[in-house]
Amino acid sequence: MTAPAEPSARRRGDEPSRSRSALPRCRIAFAALTAASLALPLAHAQAADKQQIARGKYLVNVGSCTDCHTPGHFFGKEEPGKFLAGSDVGFAIPGLGVFVAPNLTPDDATGLGKWTPAQVAAAITAGKTPEGRMLAPAMPSHNYASMTKSDALAIAAYLKSLPPVQHQVPGPFGPTQTPTSFVMVVVPGDVYAHIANPSPTPPSK
Repeated sequence: MTAPAEPSARRRGDEPSRSRSALPRCRIAFAALTAASLALPLAHAQAADKQQIARGKYLVNVGSCTDCHTPGHFFGKEEPGKFLAGSDVGFAIPGLGVFVAPNLTPDDATGLGKWTPAQVAAAITAGKTPEGRMLAPAMPSHNYASMTKSDALAIAAYLKSLPPVQHQVPGPFGPTQTPTSFVMVVVPGDVYAHIANPSPTPPSK
């Protein structure tokens, strides 16, 4: 009886060849899976950032932040390119002076560029700057004190996403200083009537 023929050397060598060719495919598949697993958290983070910014934009709009912080608003025509870049009208507070709402864009020199999101949130809800200074009473922080931390941080995220605008507002002005901006002030009706309709100047003799 003839013994079965041994596999040829060529056929015996086929197995290692196939194993070697499968190894790169495994590595490619593993790399693809790794990249996908890393990309998923990044995609979720980017989606979360977009949602947070969208929430912040909504809150800024319903909170009418543009009223006080965009130049031209109190004159009925906001200045293009200076959205939330600081007002051109100051609020007069008897005994304290005149305060102009500051630049909220992320400009390093004149805005919030160097503030962290947590510091922006603290200014909104506690009326306090990073240096510990209290904001002027015209900033209604007491109304925002009950705002959730997530909403305050959403506003901060939105403000940080704005294009930076270099615009330094004037002031603040002390009670004895002359403001260089327009001033919003609450006055009694008779005082306003005199301002709106001043008495004619008597002719000089």
